[in-house]
Amino acid sequence: MSLSVPARAATFAQVLRRVFALAAPYFRSEEKWRARAMLLGIVALNLFYVYVAVLGNQWYGRFYDALQNKDSAVFWREVGVFGWIAFANIAVQVLKFYVTQLLQLRWRTWMTRDYLSRWMSDRTFYHLELARYANNDGQAPDNPDQRIQEDMQLFTDYTMTLSMGLLNAVVTLVSFVGILWALSGSFAFSMGGSSYQIAGAMVWLAVAYCVVGTVITHFIGRPLIGTNFRQQRFEADFRHHLVRVREYSEAIALDKGEKVEHGQLDLRFGSVLRNYLVLIKQQKNLITFTSFFGQAAVIFPFLVAAPRFFSGAIQLGQLMQISSAFGKVQDSLSWFVDNYDRVAVWRATTDRLTSFDDAMRAHAARSQSLERDGTAPVLQTGDLTVALPNGTSLLAGAALAVQPGDSVLLQGPSGSGKSTLFRTFAGIWPFARGHVRVPEGAVFMPQRPYVPDGTLRNALAYPQPAANYSDAELRQALVDALLPDLASRLDDSDAWSQKLSGGEQQRLSIARVLLKKPSWLFADEITSALDAEAEGVLYKRLSDRVKAAGGAMVSIAHRAAVGDFHNQRWALVPQLEGAPAGGARYRLETAAT
Repeated sequence: MSLSVPARAATFAQVLRRVFALAAPYFRSEEKWRARAMLLGIVALNLFYVYVAVLGNQWYGRFYDALQNKDSAVFWREVGVFGWIAFANIAVQVLKFYVTQLLQLRWRTWMTRDYLSRWMSDRTFYHLELARYANNDGQAPDNPDQRIQEDMQLFTDYTMTLSMGLLNAVVTLVSFVGILWALSGSFAFSMGGSSYQIAGAMVWLAVAYCVVGTVITHFIGRPLIGTNFRQQRFEADFRHHLVRVREYSEAIALDKGEKVEHGQLDLRFGSVLRNYLVLIKQQKNLITFTSFFGQAAVIFPFLVAAPRFFSGAIQLGQLMQISSAFGKVQDSLSWFVDNYDRVAVWRATTDRLTSFDDAMRAHAARSQSLERDGTAPVLQTGDLTVALPNGTSLLAGAALAVQPGDSVLLQGPSGSGKSTLFRTFAGIWPFARGHVRVPEGAVFMPQRPYVPDGTLRNALAYPQPAANYSDAELRQALVDALLPDLASRLDDSDAWSQKLSGGEQQRLSIARVLLKKPSWLFADEITSALDAEAEGVLYKRLSDRVKAAGGAMVSIAHRAAVGDFHNQRWALVPQLEGAPAGGARYRLETAAT
């Protein structure tokens, strides 16, 4: 898995198109009128904020002139005016903050729900995870949890903050450049025996000052984009491995794998630290320059305008207006300099969300090479080919059939594709082609069942609501699955995947099936953690339920005793070199037991 950003950096126009593609759906959604109204309100508040700043600049001139002229009446009048300006400034900032935060919250909520809906539909979450391990898909998105939780929050926050900040900078520039032009006067100089005058000299000096600063900032801060991209990925990988240690804590403890896992965590955290040190150094260089740039901007307008003040051409109030206006123009032109590190994080976040969005769209638009009918009365395949994610063919041209009343045992060497064939029957394996007909309502049981946290009744009824079943039905299912001790704990909440042993989790999965009474059952090593006696009892109960419902059962199991509950046997046999099997590693042999 590559940990670097794409080799070809996107242009500014491409970045804006990506941002627009991510942002536009919300402002076209069912919330579009509320979203657009709030956005227009924020724009209006930003414009009003600039208007208040213009009033403040004019106040500077009157107030400092009153001080220079020792005019107490004007001084106290302007103190009152300042109160109104300060009140308006505070009010608009508070209101702007509130409306902006509210819009960000609603935007993030909508995006999160939209992405969750797409990620969890049509088994996208499963297929994208498979794609990460395919040899021909090294760009598959990693850590979708981080992209949905963290990146989405950063994207909405930074998009609003930076876009409104840029709008504010542009409006401020337009508003104050005229003021600075009128106050700055002309700059006269001689060259080659001729005299020249430059009108609006302070404006041109501000532009030159900021252009030089922006160019230098870009060259100093450009590496931050790639470094921030990698930092987010390293952090996500470290967090992901922490979660895996927690999920597999018992297996790690039994294997005495603490040192190995500690080493793996240290390795990932080391990557976090090393990249973060690089990030710190790059930020240090950027902050050094931007701090110098900002401090120099404080004294620069006084140095340029001081000769006119000392000559009596302007008064103190005009000098302070020049300083204030120059500061506003310089701040506006320096927006890129001041926000470069935030732009770098925003750019990296946008790239991550874009790749995730593109992957989900590609998955939704993919052509399905496997034709699957989930309403057939029988299991039947035609010209079925099953492959690994890397393209290696496991089985080719398979034609299988299971009728109601049959019970089939599927066996074969480890890694031969038994579970993969089941996934194909279930319709979740994307690397298959051909035709599959599966009975409606068929239940597929994995070797390692998923047991959600929460109440036991919800874990037992999963994925259906527990309210669909009575307490008596839930308790009876637990008793029939040889879990009588749990029958009185339906309302207990716990982390059941950690609380229950592997065998108990498998029996809980069997209790689900006994509760739901399906007619067709596909079972993948569902008793591998049970003793022979419990295995025999539970297989007989499952077999009897399926037969009573007029269906069939197909099982994967290695133990010979399981064969007593099946009347057919399918065996995946390694294909001899040179044998005609469409290049597949295995062929499927069928026989009666």
